Amino acid sequence: MPPIANQPIEGALTRNAIFLTLSLHQDDAALSVFRDLCADLPSLVRAVGFRSAEAGLSCVLGLGSGLWDRLGIGLAPAGLHPFREIAGVHRAPATPGDILFHIRAERPDYCFELASQIMRRLGAVATVEDETQGFKFFDNRDLLGFVDGTENPQGVDRAAAVAIGDEDPAFAGGSYVIVQKYLHDLAKWEAMPVESQERVIGRHKLSDIEFPDADKASFAHNVLTNINDAQGNQLQILRDNMPFGSPAHGEFGTYFIGYAREPGRIETMLENMFVGLSPGNYDRILDVSTAVTGGLFFVPAAGLLDRIGAGQALAPPAPAEPEPEPRADGSLGLGSLKQGD
Repeated sequence: MPPIANQPIEGALTRNAIFLTLSLHQDDAALSVFRDLCADLPSLVRAVGFRSAEAGLSCVLGLGSGLWDRLGIGLAPAGLHPFREIAGVHRAPATPGDILFHIRAERPDYCFELASQIMRRLGAVATVEDETQGFKFFDNRDLLGFVDGTENPQGVDRAAAVAIGDEDPAFAGGSYVIVQKYLHDLAKWEAMPVESQERVIGRHKLSDIEFPDADKASFAHNVLTNINDAQGNQLQILRDNMPFGSPAHGEFGTYFIGYAREPGRIETMLENMFVGLSPGNYDRILDVSTAVTGGLFFVPAAGLLDRIGAGQALAPPAPAEPEPEPRADGSLGLGSLKQGD
């Protein structure tokens, strides 16, 4: 079987990004327009990006559970469901959204042009729930001053963390993505001594060196977001977070975007952050960072996106052929290999 082509979920962090969340209108005409865009999206990205290979333009398209149900695919990804609001010491809200576009490039004009082309196609049939333009800040730091994404998996571990495999074969090569938009109270954060900030994050601010485990606070961000399976193996995700903001309007924030082969690992991280591990031992970064959006989307593999564009339903994967049982004489009952018998 040839390898499954996925969307560019494993791409490296770029200097610029646009995160665009839309709700599709509820009529059949809107659904038809969206299908057409799914079919045309790869060629649209190529047409815009052809002007400069160095710009590295790419786009990932994610679908919410409500839109997936409307598409009539016939099967559903095992982990797809609406984003679940978390109410702990702080709140992680669930906000509307059927479609997520994650547009990345080294230059902002390429992101802008692709987003413009997408909105020319969908603007009349969709409501914009959020548009956030992110940028790289110095050496991959967030606006709190810490490096973001240090522990992202690399190489084969990267693919293993984000791409669905044999556990859900009809959707192999796809992924799940959870997004949240956080607004920071920078005045409150900057009033804290650097040592206190480092205790909240679990890293040294200047060097980005992680504290030894014995020196980390139980509420440190990198303690609560480091989770393992029942066998003690780390469950990794791919973060492609970016800062955003408007100094003139006093807006400073981080757009969190995490890809994973199943959404439960990100949801567990968020539960630890907002509720605590144990309850009440929450992530102190939330004292200065407020989540204002929350969404969960499925990212189809490229071939499945083509089928969605063509309006084709999915059939369940064919069951594996059973192994033939040996006969009493030890043969497999496949007949003689001799000619003329």
